[in-house]
Amino acid sequence: MAGHGAHIIVIGNEKGGSGKTTVAMHLAVGLLRMGFKVGCLDLDHRQQSLGRYVTNRQAWVDRTKVGLPMPRFGVVMPSAAELKAQAVAEERAAFDSQLAEFMDSCDFVVVDCPGSDVALARHAHTVADTLVTPINDSLLDLDLLGQLDPVTWELKQAGVYSKLVWELRQERRRTHKAGIDWLVTRSRLSALADRNKKKMAEVLPKMQKVLGFRLAEGFGERVIYRYLFLWGLTVLDLRQSGIDLELTKSHEAARAEVTSLLANLWLPRVNDRLDRL
Repeated sequence: MAGHGAHIIVIGNEKGGSGKTTVAMHLAVGLLRMGFKVGCLDLDHRQQSLGRYVTNRQAWVDRTKVGLPMPRFGVVMPSAAELKAQAVAEERAAFDSQLAEFMDSCDFVVVDCPGSDVALARHAHTVADTLVTPINDSLLDLDLLGQLDPVTWELKQAGVYSKLVWELRQERRRTHKAGIDWLVTRSRLSALADRNKKKMAEVLPKMQKVLGFRLAEGFGERVIYRYLFLWGLTVLDLRQSGIDLELTKSHEAARAEVTSLLANLWLPRVNDRLDRL
């Protein structure tokens, strides 16, 4: 696919703490381990969580001398312009320039958006071939997708993020003559069954038909995801020789979650290579 335009995967959600960076890094490493060339762009220039994840990964390689597949990485820094319109234009141009470079040399580009509504994140959504939105099993997260009647639990209207995605989908169709495949994942799932979790399971399948997204299971609430960040590792790295970490049932379950998400994304040529993970 390199040389013919990379497939762009945007990880977006207007709420922080939903696990976007964890999803972005695991997707990137999964694609790398399947033999694809991957570029990563971090648009959250304040926290730079994805950038720190990649930096931690390179530091681990330098320290242990154990080679790991590495993505190409770029970050769009904030403009110093005083006028907002000029700053937005400069940041957009910087994003487009970095993206163009990756489009010519990568098979996939993974873009990690900040957990807020900013102009650069909106622009990134308009170039997305695939949009992944992780949400926690929380009614606060659900409200971003759709507003529910508190008595009947029926969908009253689209939430602020769903409305935004709808607008940006229309813009993409006008400018790129293509749509956006939108996948919502339930992330940080607890193993415990509770009323909130059951309601989410009931409501989301109904909402997807109206709001135009596909639904998939995301990543569970597992310590291993947070633990591996410090080393820049992912659960897909743990079977590699030279990584001294005992595999547990929880680790294997986490690997299955990542593999399942990659399969559900319907990315070009990916499902044919899942057995390489």
